[in-house]
Formats: sequence, C-alpha cells, structure tokens
Amino acid sequence: MKNIGFISTRISGTDGVSHEIEKWAAILERNGFSCFYAAGAVDRTPARSFIIDEAHFRHPDIEKINKSVFGKSVRSRDITQLIHSMAAHIRQELARFIRMFDIDYIIAENTLAIPMNIPLGIAITELIAETGVPAVGHHHDFAWERDRFMVNAAGDYIQMCFPSVLPSLRHVVINSLALSSLAYRRGVPSAVIPNTFDFGRPPAPASSALIADLKNQAGIGKDEYFVLQPTRVVPRKCIERSIDLVSGLDGAGRKLVISHPSGDEGEEYHRKLLEYAGMRNVKLIFIDNIVSPGRSASKERPFTIGDVYQAADLVTYPSAYEGFGNAFLEAVYYRRPLMMNRYPVFIADIEPKGFELCLIDGFITGGTIREVGNMLSDASARRRMAEKNYNTAHDNYSFERLEELLLQVMRGFKHQPPA
Repeated sequence: MKNIGFISTRISGTDGVSHEIEKWAAILERNGFSCFYAAGAVDRTPARSFIIDEAHFRHPDIEKINKSVFGKSVRSRDITQLIHSMAAHIRQELARFIRMFDIDYIIAENTLAIPMNIPLGIAITELIAETGVPAVGHHHDFAWERDRFMVNAAGDYIQMCFPSVLPSLRHVVINSLALSSLAYRRGVPSAVIPNTFDFGRPPAPASSALIADLKNQAGIGKDEYFVLQPTRVVPRKCIERSIDLVSGLDGAGRKLVISHPSGDEGEEYHRKLLEYAGMRNVKLIFIDNIVSPGRSASKERPFTIGDVYQAADLVTYPSAYEGFGNAFLEAVYYRRPLMMNRYPVFIADIEPKGFELCLIDGFITGGTIREVGNMLSDASARRRMAEKNYNTAHDNYSFERLEELLLQVMRGFKHQPPA
C-alpha cells in the first residue's frame, strides 16, 4: 500500500479544488492507496490531516506578500526576505508531514499553478527538487488566466514554480485549453483529467419536508421559482447576468438565491452586486450561513449543497471563465435545468458532448428570458432534458472515467518512490 499526500492552500469547504481532492482521494483509496492532507485549513479526518497555518492564502503574511507583489512592478528587499523565510518554514513543515505519514507520492492541488501563496509554491518545488519524490501537479487554473496576476513583481518566482518543471513531476490539467497553453508557455506535456461526479450512483432524493423547510428559511414562496446561483461571489462568476434574468422572469419573485460566500478576491464585488440588484429591484438571498461547507449537514447548518440543488427550480451559471465547471456537473447530477454562459472551456470541451441547456453569449436577452420561462413551465420537457444531460455526463464525466485517467497517471512514474 502506498501513501499519497495532498498539498493545498486549503482542503476545506465547498470550493472546487477541495471537491476535486475529495473525488481523487475516493478513487485512489479504492485502488489501494492511503490519502493524507496538508494545508492551511483541512476538514478531513484529523488523524490524516496536517495543518500548516502559513499555507493558507488568508494568512496575514501571505496577504502582505500578495498586496506587495501583484499590481506592482518592483518589490522591496523586505518582501523578498519574507518570501524566502516563509518558504523555508513551510518546507520544514512539509518535510514533517512526509515523515509523519510516510508519504510515497505527493499531489500538489493548484499550488503549483496559481500564485495565491508564493512561499508554498517555492517550498513544494524545492521539496520535489531535493527529494525526487514522485509528484502530480493538479492544475485547475494558471496565473496567466487571471487578470489580477498579469502585472506583478514576482515574475521570477512565477516562472520558477507556477508551474515548476522537474523530472519527477507530472502535470495534470482539467481542460484542453490549459493543456495547449501549458505546452506553449512552459514546453511541458500534461494529461487532461476533467472534473467528474459520481454519476454511477444517483443522489438520494431529499424529503419534501426538508425542501419545504429550506425554501421557507430562504424566503422563497410556495408559488415562486427557486432560482439558484451555486457559486462563490467573485467577479468572474458574472452574477449580475443572473440578476438580469430573474428581474424579468415571471414567477421568480425577483429573488436570486446564492449558496456560497465571497471568495478569495475581496468584498468589493459583493457590495457592487448588492448595489446592482437594488437598481434592478432584485433581492439577493445569501444562504451560506445555513448550508454546510461539507457533504454532511450539522445542527448549525442543517442543509447540504445537495439539498440546495434539489430545492432549486433553475440553476444559473453565467460565468465569464471557468477552469472546467463543477457547478455545471452538480446541476446535471441533481437533474436541474441550467441557464449558463458559453465560456471558453465550455465551448471547447463540454458543448461538443451534446448537452441540452439554455445558453447565453455574454448577456441576457428577452429571448433568454422567454426560453427559460417556457422551460420552467413545461415539466415533461424538463424531465427529458434532465435525463438526457445525466446520461451524457455519465458517459463523459463519471468516476469510472476519472479512475481510468488517474490510474494512467499514477502508473506513468518511471521509478518507485525514494526510500
């Protein structure tokens, strides 16, 4: 039996990276591996978890570094020294993690792709370079895909570590566009493993009483559509497009339910959304305080994200950009109708599969509102679309497909883990 160590900034909550770690670990565990976790926040089994406070992107020193190097062209000597000292400390903690759990392979989850924690990326790069430990860089999005990283005073570190290019490091991306851009920018090959869901095991239906309770707590009337935006509140999600939809959609009560909190990009967009919703006479209903960040409910947060999907009449997903689209897969898994934007990865990798969706090209039109309204008023058409989409996803994005692709990567290491 081999031990795998997942390393990330956080392995906790409802973000896409944490969900994908959960899926990869499930596949690896059922194929004889044991999985362990190191991050700034971890909500996995405590006996298999290792907390490194400085690994979190919310750590005060990491936030100080990010404010000092992004949007700037020159950094101070003090910031350089802080980066080096933190990287050295994290490197020592990672060595402890590897010794404590006798780690044979590591999987760096987005920590060698996007520079949200530069010292962590340096520490992982040095760990791999110094030990030759077999490693997988699971890259969800790259620095060159995010506007906020375009101007920076950390190009030396980004070039070295995001991603690093090392003999024992294999690269996995989640879409074909990333495969091409990684080859062009770094000259290294990678494997594409898209996001997946357990379509071989349909969800257990939530009780009507639970759904009624959820709608009541969210303030959705019995005769109103429950329109769900199942994303974090960050600019690239383009939630204002969902606001435009519900502002003109009969039966929605001019209400939009948002299941996740603000993300890693500050509160300014959250404030802007509230202002825009007020202008459009739309009420934004934030329910992250009653939705469990994990897959199990609690007394304080009595609903899971699965309950929320099953309560929804319509899912909106109007993002300008996604690395793949976890919310898309989740909506299909729970057989919910979707209104979504044709973002680049969707156009390249998902749309050719033949899903039946209400699609927009960057903005909401009167035709969009009529199409959604007709879809919501035709229950038999919704059921047919949901079944078709579920079967299409089962053929392309199931755990069985993930298992096939992931085991190919693990078998590709040319040498055994170092002693």
